[in-house]
Amino acid sequence: MARSFPALVADALGTERFSLLDIGCSGGIDPVWRVFGPRLRAIGVDASETECRRLASLEKNPDVSYVAAFVSSAADKPIDLSAGPAAPLIMAMRDRMSFMRTREIREGRLKQASTEEQLRHNAWEMTGLADPARPVVATTLLAERGWTDLDYLKIDVDGADFDLLKTFEEKFDSLRVIAVQLEVNFVGTDSPDDHTFHNTDRFMRRHGFDLMRLDVRNFSSRALPARYVWPTPAETVSGRPFQGEAYYARDVLAAHRTAAGAASDAGKLAKLAAVFSAWDIPDLAAELLLGRRKTLESLLDIEAGLDLLAAQTQTQRRRPLSYRDYMATFEADAPSFYRPEGPVPAWERLKSAWRGYWHPREKRL
Repeated sequence: MARSFPALVADALGTERFSLLDIGCSGGIDPVWRVFGPRLRAIGVDASETECRRLASLEKNPDVSYVAAFVSSAADKPIDLSAGPAAPLIMAMRDRMSFMRTREIREGRLKQASTEEQLRHNAWEMTGLADPARPVVATTLLAERGWTDLDYLKIDVDGADFDLLKTFEEKFDSLRVIAVQLEVNFVGTDSPDDHTFHNTDRFMRRHGFDLMRLDVRNFSSRALPARYVWPTPAETVSGRPFQGEAYYARDVLAAHRTAAGAASDAGKLAKLAAVFSAWDIPDLAAELLLGRRKTLESLLDIEAGLDLLAAQTQTQRRRPLSYRDYMATFEADAPSFYRPEGPVPAWERLKSAWRGYWHPREKRL
């Protein structure tokens, strides 16, 4: 397998760590971050005690740990599961959708299923859970572990995600967070406290982050179910936009973010570029390498990095062009940058579908 750009960054970091907090870590830390190897430092938190034990038993990195706990905005604020695992509005919306009808059909089987299968059906509430009366506060957990620096924050708890996000309101800058991955809802009211995309987006922009990628997941109603995208009941090939994954990061090159750009050292900038590449937006990584070349060239081989990013962009080529040659073809307005006119051939549609099946960007990347 060809070397990736994040691997180049990982090798250049020396003793510097890539620090990650994953709130809602069922299924494990996303494999994309394992490229940092022994430089990866991570805490995974999940309400499923069974899943945390399983993950801990498989973990080989001593600097990656798992905490079985519900996460709350305050230590004295227990989690109320009496109305379901999510906010009432989301629970009501879920009940209208086809995946919940499939859950009902399979309920008897799921109660006897393995934890892995229960989690594949997002039935985490059926697993052995941590004590909801003894939640942890994420920022307090970091402080207790002595973490003063956090590169990457991910929140996906199927419930009070927005409340948990707001506990970082005064911590983003002091922890020097560069990237945040969030599950968002595209349903809800105009209440400023609802866990909705519009509230999340305003909050993140107010705290110095910009939206770099947005994945939308559609869900059909139980009145007329559509085909599921995955082998388990969840999002469907058609239906209303219900939930999605929003990826926010520091845009250190933006004119309105000059303070963030000035405060970023070579290590943070390199890790930010690696995040962009891992998020499959290598163009932003290349832009960062070019825009902060003077700062980064003491740490990275810029030309090698650009070649790797160019190769990542050229998924259709068996032998990708170098960055310089790739840019030359673009400047020449080459036909390869355009889809041929006329209907899309059947073989191309099949190839695209096959690639999407075997290389999904789910979980949630």
